Amino acid sequence: MKVEQIYTGCLAEAAYYIESQGEVTIVDPLREVAPYIEKSEENGARIRYVLETHFHADFVSGHLDLAKKTGASIVYGPTAQPNFEAHIAADGEVLPLGNIKIKVLHTPGHTMESATYLLIDEQGTEKAIFTGDTLFIGDVGRPDLAVKTNLTREDLAGHLYDSLRQKIMPLADDIVVYPGHGAGSACGKNMSAETTDTLGNQKRFNYALRADMTRDEFIKEVTTGLAEPPQYFPKNAVMNKMGYESFDKVLLQGTVGLDIRTFENKVERENALILDTRKKEEFVKGFIPGSIWIGIEDKFAPWVGALVTDLRQPIVFIADKGREEEVITRLSRVGYDNTLGYLNGGFEVWKNSDKDIDTLDEIGPHDFTNLYDIEQLSVLDVRKQSEYASQHIEGAISFPLDFINRNMEKIDRKAPYYLHCQGGYRSVIAASILKSRGFDQIINVRGGINEIGKSCIKLTSYRQPETML
Repeated sequence: MKVEQIYTGCLAEAAYYIESQGEVTIVDPLREVAPYIEKSEENGARIRYVLETHFHADFVSGHLDLAKKTGASIVYGPTAQPNFEAHIAADGEVLPLGNIKIKVLHTPGHTMESATYLLIDEQGTEKAIFTGDTLFIGDVGRPDLAVKTNLTREDLAGHLYDSLRQKIMPLADDIVVYPGHGAGSACGKNMSAETTDTLGNQKRFNYALRADMTRDEFIKEVTTGLAEPPQYFPKNAVMNKMGYESFDKVLLQGTVGLDIRTFENKVERENALILDTRKKEEFVKGFIPGSIWIGIEDKFAPWVGALVTDLRQPIVFIADKGREEEVITRLSRVGYDNTLGYLNGGFEVWKNSDKDIDTLDEIGPHDFTNLYDIEQLSVLDVRKQSEYASQHIEGAISFPLDFINRNMEKIDRKAPYYLHCQGGYRSVIAASILKSRGFDQIINVRGGINEIGKSCIKLTSYRQPETML
């Protein structure tokens, strides 16, 4: 028996490869399925099942392409109603896989179709659970992401309480917990950076599994501190439930090198968004006017999902040579399938032409602190509301990047603003968006509050955040 966690840091997502006697199960695959197929072929095995723990909201699963390419059966837990052929397993149903078995446990709460898969080894011993978004390390799935339900988040939290105590907590302490996400995902409010643990440890240290916790206490704790989910979450859940375009077709459409004239035509005639994915240090020194920057080096896909409101938005992009396919792949993971190509030769080609170039004003943390002590600066803190509430520069305005499309009309287009985040990534995104919308006096503070905080600038008293959302 072989169990491998395949972890993707950008999405803080874990898929799983389970193999026994030449048969394979993939749990919660990502959109691009070639790595799973290649791994099974290298091992001389065939993929028999694609197990989906629920209709994911934070990424588009690869279940449809994987089933089509391998003949594997897509499996969901009870009550799931997908718009394609799938096996809807009964609660307690056992799926044979080589010499081992996988038992389906219906664990509603995060969503009503949520299932946990219990792995039973060759000797009949219960060894591990693949919990999806039902149970994380240090946390549980948020109960407010279910699509098209009349249940409130309190109702769903009550279902989650029952699922944990009736289906998961009675299991043996030495069972390994394999969750669907780790820290950084918006599917839970305070996950651990660890991506596996024993169930016994979780019973001791996970707040949601306290043995003496009442149902009302659980509902209150699980629903406290929930921020509004990213706007693309319900749209991805619908794609996972209803179906989507083949990734092969999306990749073929997007991997087209465009000359400057064709690139501009895509922008003008098809209203394509120019997405610059280079390093932020390169972007601030020069970029195509009107483009927005979301760097491929960090949480690229989730930020595209949070900020680009239309999944069908035509996109053309700037990328470092050799990373074009990566950009398209990561966009497709969160449902952005309308990539029309990239600027052939990258920004250098644009810079060497007679086209206009824009730049982003920046200031170092030391100079910013000195200026802040002298002048009444308008400072926009683009971190999450929870981060701002924990500690911020005295007098700074909370202006979360997550909701910049909604909040930008609340600020003066003619006034100067100094933007900062925690380390410098999000503030450059925010600055590029504001500049693309006509805000001309935007200054980015390099290094964010990590560097600003080393100076003598006045910060509010620190408070331990109750949520990472």
